[in-house]
Amino acid sequence: MVYKFKLVSDEVSNFSREIEIDASSTFLQLRNVILDSVGYTRDELDSFYLCDDDWSRNEEITLEDMGSSSDQDIWIMDETPLNDLIEDEGQKLIFVFDYMTERSFFMELKEIIPGRNLIEPICIASKGKAPKQAVELDEYEVKIDTSLSKDEDLDIDFYGDSQFNEDELPEGFDDLSIN
Repeated sequence: MVYKFKLVSDEVSNFSREIEIDASSTFLQLRNVILDSVGYTRDELDSFYLCDDDWSRNEEITLEDMGSSSDQDIWIMDETPLNDLIEDEGQKLIFVFDYMTERSFFMELKEIIPGRNLIEPICIASKGKAPKQAVELDEYEVKIDTSLSKDEDLDIDFYGDSQFNEDELPEGFDDLSIN
């Protein structure tokens, strides 16, 4: 059985990759074909996250065991076959390739192809240029600050008036004390 994944980026609108990989392959093999398809090095820490339909992160599949608490299941990329955790078309994943800035690719299992096997995973479609693998933290913060300053919904009064009238506070508000 073969899985066909599609990857997109929230940084580059015309970027996408389609990957075909055998369902019994490991998350490490998926990681490596993704990194190769975008021209990234393999020397950075990264993780996959299984997500729900709203892209909320659930299970993490890590490159290395980072010593998490023993009451949690630990999924390691080179020990975990894809079909152990992924069974349904439409399954969403996030691949975090830059831990410092939480930059990632959004992935979806687009198709399950039964009766077919692949020895090696392959990138079958490549569109657009991938975002840089790593950015300087200062450069990333400037990009965030710039995008926030363009938000016209926020203005100087967003955080409240510098003057207030105690009579406008809700009844019982003055009974609260902070220790």
